Amino acid sequence: MAAEKDTDVNNRDRRGTVCNVVISQESEMGGSGDSRPPIIFNPDFFVEKLRHERPEAFTELVLSNITRLIDLPGAEFSQLLDEVPKTPNSTAAGGFFRSFNFLKRKDKGVVFGMPLMEEGIAQIYQLIVYLNKNLHVEGLFRVPGNSLRQQTLREQLNSGADIDFSSGDFHPNDVATLLKSFLGELPEPLLTQRHLHAHLKITELSLFDDQGNKTSLPDKERQIEALQLLLMLLPTANRTLLKLLLDLLYHTAKQQDKNKMSAHNLALMFAPHVIWPKNMNASDLQENLKKLNSGMAFLIKHSQKIFRAPAYLREHARLQFANTKMIHSKDDLELLSVDGSPFASACKRSGARVRLDSDGHTEEALRELYRHVTDHMPNSAKKKKLIRQLGKQSSPGTPVSENTTPTSKKHARSRSFGGLIKKKVLGSQPSADRRGRHVSPPGKENISCDPAS
Repeated sequence: MAAEKDTDVNNRDRRGTVCNVVISQESEMGGSGDSRPPIIFNPDFFVEKLRHERPEAFTELVLSNITRLIDLPGAEFSQLLDEVPKTPNSTAAGGFFRSFNFLKRKDKGVVFGMPLMEEGIAQIYQLIVYLNKNLHVEGLFRVPGNSLRQQTLREQLNSGADIDFSSGDFHPNDVATLLKSFLGELPEPLLTQRHLHAHLKITELSLFDDQGNKTSLPDKERQIEALQLLLMLLPTANRTLLKLLLDLLYHTAKQQDKNKMSAHNLALMFAPHVIWPKNMNASDLQENLKKLNSGMAFLIKHSQKIFRAPAYLREHARLQFANTKMIHSKDDLELLSVDGSPFASACKRSGARVRLDSDGHTEEALRELYRHVTDHMPNSAKKKKLIRQLGKQSSPGTPVSENTTPTSKKHARSRSFGGLIKKKVLGSQPSADRRGRHVSPPGKENISCDPAS
């Protein structure tokens, strides 16, 4: 039973924490039962593709939507401009949607007190995996661990060692306390100093009444959307560790009946290390303390949503690589109507509506394909079949529909009433006798006759 429990935890780590993908295995759904690998689909693939191939366009798109949701004065807005996503040629290459194989890497080097890098995350990830298996411990993250054991564990992590937690040398409270120490010793908070004002503004987003007056009720939908956008501007390493940490805290809070640690309690433990600025004076901290703590609790409660790209951003990124009409913001989705988009159902679920103007692109492709078939393919049955199929796909007025051969009409009438008569008349005749069939003029029944009759 213990082995099965560990396997379940590891599977959840891979699916919910590390990959951020949808995994579909046909054999699990009663399929063919063969040993084919699972199908992995990342719904934010095109967003991350845009982030890394066109970072300037990505940043402009995200910033424009952030300012649509929250009011940022010039100085606060310029701070966000400093966060330009790393490109694949930079030292932090790869991106959030790539493989997290680096978490298995244990490169040697000091971890604590150093700027956040992949090597450090790979070491700290050992702590996160161990804590995920001990979420039932009462007072986890609140009860301090043994200082001597923590020092030993710190030295092992700094040396790049693989920690053998199965030996029983360390208690979950030791590991939990050391994880907080690692975050507290980072040169800047995990959410970065530059994002502080934006996070404070997000906590202030509230609903409006029917008269358009601001109420005291938080607008959770807009808060989640703003966080989805803002977290995309984090450096890759910060975003990676934040995702791993919040997923751990989310599942910790789900077992609060055992560990007595709610999302609010966890927020009080981690807000100083994740969101509190290092250089904020006591008066400013006291003024914003409630907002900072509530913001951290909100991150924990909605950690399974805030790392997804908004629907309109996914659609915009996909369309940018498809050379079709762009959807820049949620307002565009609401103003445009939906009918031909494969993403329409997802957009409708989020209250959005889309119209894709791709007819011109499709018709141009059909015309080009038609010219290639007619000019380069030799006359054959296959060529006629292709022309008939192109004629079906085209709309009236295009060269494809205007140049289709009468053969397509004969094929189109094969399912008509006349076609049924032909089937009755010729049903018992040999196939060779049917080759003499001819097509009647339009408006008359298309009845095939034997040429000898």
